[in-house]
Parts: sequence; C-alpha cells; structure tokens
Amino acid sequence: MRFPKVQNMHVFTPKRCATANKVMYRSQQTAQSEANRLSIERNVDLWIYHCEYCNTWHLTSHLPQTAWTKVPLNQQLKPHSRKRGYKPRRR
Repeated sequence: MRFPKVQNMHVFTPKRCATANKVMYRSQQTAQSEANRLSIERNVDLWIYHCEYCNTWHLTSHLPQTAWTKVPLNQQLKPHSRKRGYKPRRR
C-alpha cells in the first residue's frame, strides 16, 4: 500500500525565547489557557511567569516561590580554588 505524497504541509513551530529557550506566549491569558490544557493532557502541574528578557510569558514546572531569582553580579559567590591546602585570604 502506497501513501500519497503530501505537499506544502505546514507545521506550526512556536517562537522560542533566545535566553530561556522556552515557548513565548504574548499574553498572560494565552499562557494560562495553554498551562491548563497541558496539565489535563499530560497530568502535570504548570505555572506561568513573565520573562524579563523577552517580555513575554513562559510555562514552568517549578513552583513560583522556589523559582530561581536573579542575583546581582556584585553579590554572587566567587568560586574557590580546588587546590589542595587552599586558604582564602581574609580582608
């Protein structure tokens, strides 16, 4: 049995955020409706959040209260040396 060739078939590919690599939703309502649809379809809990980089809405499976928050560059912990016997200088 041979299947007919399908020509000019369009497949929808959603836009993705360059920073988070997640699907971008223009409004909070569309993101929430998609989260509701996927939670029923896949039986998972999803939350929405506003992305500060692309100014759109994304879905996440992490709780909003425990989500990663941006730490200013001057307040980040500096990496320590893994050399044996390393002691950081006191200031």
